[in-house]
Amino acid sequence: MIDLRALREDPDRLRASQRARGEDDAVIDTVLELDERRRSALTSFEQLRAEQKSAGKLVSKAQGEERQALLDRAKELSQQVKEAEAEAGRLEDELNGAVKRVPNLIEDGAPHGGEQDFALIETVGTPREFDFEPKDHLELGELLGAIDMERGAKVSGARFYYLTGVGALLQYALLNLAMEQAVEAGFIPMYPPVLVKPEAMDGTGFLGAHAEEVYRLREEDLYLVGTAEVPLAAYHMNEILAELPKRYVAWSSCFRREAGSYGKDTRGIIRVHQFDKVEMFSYCHPDEAHAEHLRLLGWEKEMLAKVELPYRVIDVAAGDLGSSAARKYDCEAWVPTQGTYREVTSTSNCTEFQARRLAVRFRNEESGKNEPVATLNGTLATTRWIVAILENHQQADGSVRVPKALQKFLGREVLEPIR
Repeated sequence: MIDLRALREDPDRLRASQRARGEDDAVIDTVLELDERRRSALTSFEQLRAEQKSAGKLVSKAQGEERQALLDRAKELSQQVKEAEAEAGRLEDELNGAVKRVPNLIEDGAPHGGEQDFALIETVGTPREFDFEPKDHLELGELLGAIDMERGAKVSGARFYYLTGVGALLQYALLNLAMEQAVEAGFIPMYPPVLVKPEAMDGTGFLGAHAEEVYRLREEDLYLVGTAEVPLAAYHMNEILAELPKRYVAWSSCFRREAGSYGKDTRGIIRVHQFDKVEMFSYCHPDEAHAEHLRLLGWEKEMLAKVELPYRVIDVAAGDLGSSAARKYDCEAWVPTQGTYREVTSTSNCTEFQARRLAVRFRNEESGKNEPVATLNGTLATTRWIVAILENHQQADGSVRVPKALQKFLGREVLEPIR
């Protein structure tokens, strides 16, 4: 949720942010108008209530016709107070609804534009030159007995799959490596619930424009999370944190409907309905948010180096940010058979946006007030990494070399074909 006080003080900055995202900046005027009307209604309510209290005191001292007149006025004021309170409450609800529809203020320096307007920060490693025709991850996965799409579809439908044999072991190895790295860096490991209440999903900003991608259990009024960011952000909901930063890392299954993506990446496990992910999450002082964001990116890069993948880092354009993010960096690994880079990690600085909605605060010693913290998230490993690992480390006979950092978990240096 945006800061209403900041909006009043500098509405042009919010308007510019909306335009950078490619969204209508008229919503800012709508919010300002509702805010003014709500404050005016609240003032009227408070004035009428004060007059009502004053009239009540006078009644006890009056007599005769004066007393009756005061009683009539008190009755009239009582009705006016109820109506004024109801109007102030109605405008409060309308204002809150409008404010929730305004995405986060983008960070200074974030690129403007849409999906293709990202800024390239760096390219790490050189895509491999093959002296044979490389196979894609699904063909390799089938040769290795690692991926079974056919039975996944039979049991659960399109975009579901089984990781079998070395495929399952590879995922466990990858995510264990990520958890190990995070714990060594000081993150507190978590195993979170993947079903959450509406206030947790809404508080993190996932029930807005992307609500159609979320699985909902209507009878229980619970949502399946698409990322552990949701239960980690809600972990300290309605709390005041005594110490910052607080860093957590969670391994969880994630679920996404992938609504509107039919026809895209239907082959293999690039875009699926269920996957596992290790997610970093940080609560920090707002003044530290930018530096913390770069730290999360650094940990993602460290993990990519361990699995020996060529990749690039991009600064995502404002129009491609989620509503909660003020800035986002993606790491994209090279996928040889597609001849392009594909996203494998993402880290977002959500500033105080989520914390306002979830009421996560800290005691600011300078102001003496309880103020919203900043929240940040970052992917450390996910099922999609298997795509890049298989394709980049494949050998001519269909075997796949295991990156050294994963060998201790897999207990082997090479994944051999079984067929």
